[in-house]
Amino acid sequence: MRRIARTDDNQQLIVKQLRQLGCSVAITSMIGKGFPDLVVAYQGKNFLIELKDGSKPKSQKGLTMDEAKFFTAWKGQIDKCESLDEICKVIGIILF
Repeated sequence: MRRIARTDDNQQLIVKQLRQLGCSVAITSMIGKGFPDLVVAYQGKNFLIELKDGSKPKSQKGLTMDEAKFFTAWKGQIDKCESLDEICKVIGIILF
């Protein structure tokens, strides 16, 4: 039986901010098996985002074994981000 998926402390705030910027956001952290935490849609494009908490030590920001396998096997675009700024760079939103 799978345990409840942990979410990063910054996830709730970042999801709220992305939605305020006009993005659609699906929280997918509960899927497990290395699937990224968020699917973000912006201007007709979808982005898979593995969210890590940038305030944590480097040792706690790495990919799990399942996440690393997913990153390696995935044939499309996927990004590991630690902040709203990093996600905006990936999806093409310029913050002032």
